[in-house]
Amino acid sequence: MVDPDNQTSHLVAPVLEQLERGSGPFSSLIQQLTQIVGKNSLLYDADELLVYECDGYIVDKSAPDIVVFPTSTEQVSSIVKICNQFNVPFLARGAGTSLSGGCLPIGGGVMIVLTRMKQILEINLRDRYAVVEPGMVNLHLTNALKGTGYHYAPDPSSQGSCTIGGNIATNSGGPHTLKYGVTTNHVLGLEAVLPNGSVINLGGPTAETPGYDLHGVYVGNEGTFGICTKAIVRLTRDPEAHRTMLAVFQTISDATRAISEIIAAGIIPSALEMMDQGIIQAIEEAFHFGFPLDAGAVLLIEVDGLEIALDEEARRIVEICNAHNVREIQRADTPEERLLIWKSRKQAFGAIGRLSPSYCTQDGVVPRTRLPEILEFIEATSQKYGMRIVNVFHAGDGNVHPILLFDERDQNQIQQVMEASEEILSKCLELGGSVTGEHGIGVEKINFMSRIFNETDLSQMEKVRNIFNPRQICSRDKVLPPHGEKSQAAVTLSHPGRRAPH
Repeated sequence: MVDPDNQTSHLVAPVLEQLERGSGPFSSLIQQLTQIVGKNSLLYDADELLVYECDGYIVDKSAPDIVVFPTSTEQVSSIVKICNQFNVPFLARGAGTSLSGGCLPIGGGVMIVLTRMKQILEINLRDRYAVVEPGMVNLHLTNALKGTGYHYAPDPSSQGSCTIGGNIATNSGGPHTLKYGVTTNHVLGLEAVLPNGSVINLGGPTAETPGYDLHGVYVGNEGTFGICTKAIVRLTRDPEAHRTMLAVFQTISDATRAISEIIAAGIIPSALEMMDQGIIQAIEEAFHFGFPLDAGAVLLIEVDGLEIALDEEARRIVEICNAHNVREIQRADTPEERLLIWKSRKQAFGAIGRLSPSYCTQDGVVPRTRLPEILEFIEATSQKYGMRIVNVFHAGDGNVHPILLFDERDQNQIQQVMEASEEILSKCLELGGSVTGEHGIGVEKINFMSRIFNETDLSQMEKVRNIFNPRQICSRDKVLPPHGEKSQAAVTLSHPGRRAPH
């Protein structure tokens, strides 16, 4: 978690100058950026900047000083070079759906929003790849591929709004991660603007390229290696058939035992998701799917592959669920019923707005066999703080998403959320897991890094980052805790009305 009392102490090297709003240097910066993108692609009025003061992690907020909307790699490169010229920090932003403060502009600076770079540049079905710009919405690529027999496999829960560039930055997962893997398994290559403004190409459209797997290194860098401006993504053949089921359990412990036994039986579902009673009630109130409100947990289970094999896999899953006291199993017999079941899962987060004005989604990982323990701990934490916590998560790989409900207008509640989150993530570590499965470290979990990795580990990571971002002018103070060299981004833009981090 970000310490509001110590947040800026390591952000800026000795300040060379302050670009005061209305001063010559500030006006010159605005003028040069305007020459690159035009006056309609630039924001710097304080009220307009508030929209960009946070991502999906609303606990910490800090508005940028300038927001720029490029439409090409050339424009991104030119913007980055101008930021270097003025020694002003910058970072990229996509749809802002990230959940760990990854696009939080700590200390201000220039935010480069990539949502206007949203084109599909090429679809090559014969060689099974697509080339897209970073602002391409994940679901839009899926829709463009409908009817071709292929799809782009990574499908985060925010699929309808998140962008491919953001998915690459955080190495996003999604419900189908269990079988198909995360974003890095589906990126063949990419184009990126480095923090000095130069443009590089890593990987390529073929499955194997000579040399080091640098595009693999790049995926998951959370914006600290530069700005992805083009991605070559793998296309996966559509499965021949699906079997999709909703298994209703009286208790969470019955559901988690069924999960472990399904995997132990050698069955790898394409998706294995859990929703607890709190989420079930919110979804039912919002969308009326017909879920039993007294159920302790619901599992969404899907297997896919060859038609000839699926009935037997589904039968074995039903047998396992029956052995663990399943109350009922609903099966999707038509494509429309399957879409309805998936709609209930994908819209779970949208339903939470009926429960609370604000929420914080956590992202921990535990071994599957420890799911009962972490869920019991989450319930105990909920009772300890008098805070409602609901759960919807990727149960098949132990990736839990406790959702802490609160009111961000109440500072005491914000503090409780931070303390409860830290306790839950610490418990994940204690159980042999991790503090993130797909949301990333960002600013939210940066203090956990020294608990997960030793000094040697962190030093080596810092060396890798510094190869790409030696001045730490790009997406500064993310992922790695303060260590060794400090940022050389020396200028903080002084912007009246810009909200300080809290």
